[in-house]
Amino acid sequence: MVEPVIIRLRDDGPLVIHGPVRVIDAEGREFTLPTEKPLLALCRCGQSAHKPFCDGAHKTCGFQARERVALSE
Repeated sequence: MVEPVIIRLRDDGPLVIHGPVRVIDAEGREFTLPTEKPLLALCRCGQSAHKPFCDGAHKTCGFQARERVALSE
């Protein structure tokens, strides 16, 4: 059984992806993924100099995001 890919939303930070993925641009070309880290972080703040990858710019640009799953009553 193949484990599902997990995408975690970091508070005030990137989308962190656990598991094998491919990142494809709008023209169908595949990005070369960083191999030095076991996880992949995608920018959410829009300020990264290495989009679509996170470079930590969210820490200095004031980006805020703290989405939570709505719990059913």
